[in-house]
Amino acid sequence: MREIVLDTETTGLDPLQGDRLVEIGCIELVNRFATGKTFHCYFNPERDMPESALKVHGLTADFLKDKPLFADKAEELIAFLGDAALVAHNAMFDLGFLNAELERASRLAVSRERMIDTLLLARRKHPGASNRLDDLCVRYAIDNSRRTKHGALLDAELLAEVYVELIGARQAQFALAQAPVPLGDGSAIVVVRERSMALAPRLTVEELAAHRRFVETLGERAIWRDYISLD
Repeated sequence: MREIVLDTETTGLDPLQGDRLVEIGCIELVNRFATGKTFHCYFNPERDMPESALKVHGLTADFLKDKPLFADKAEELIAFLGDAALVAHNAMFDLGFLNAELERASRLAVSRERMIDTLLLARRKHPGASNRLDDLCVRYAIDNSRRTKHGALLDAELLAEVYVELIGARQAQFALAQAPVPLGDGSAIVVVRERSMALAPRLTVEELAAHRRFVETLGERAIWRDYISLD
């Protein structure tokens, strides 16, 4: 299962009032694991940078003036997104700006059905609590010390970790057995699936022999002797 976690930075709050996208960062997840593949780009918004937005992300109009237009990178971004589900925090905000830029570039809009909103997930899981990205990082012991200002790629990386925690996928990835199966009398059994065929050993005979010779040099009290036969 492929998902894309994304974040955007903008010149303001409303694309319908002329605000523009200035940065996007995307992280690819496959089966809830980051693959290392990313898409990150700054864009020339073809307008000034309001002071309120500058305080949030620190991207000046001078810094952005030689960056590509969104239309110049649209095809590359569309190819990276593919048909994956898109994960964002306050997803309708990001979607509004993304679709406004896609429309300007004469490209098809992204469907709302593709969006997974981590803010809604957090509100359901932690009702009444503050669910800003920084608060969720603290709650799940995710290091966000580099986040002195908003940055799309860094925020997407942090959000990817938060997302896995919100949906409980991190715990599921470490499960060693299936869920208990009720027997109808109040008791239950845990069904552990076994491989029909054992995995082939990865160590050669020579490597095993070399390891045994090494353990022999460690002395009688070496703990490794409890886990390997030296006969």
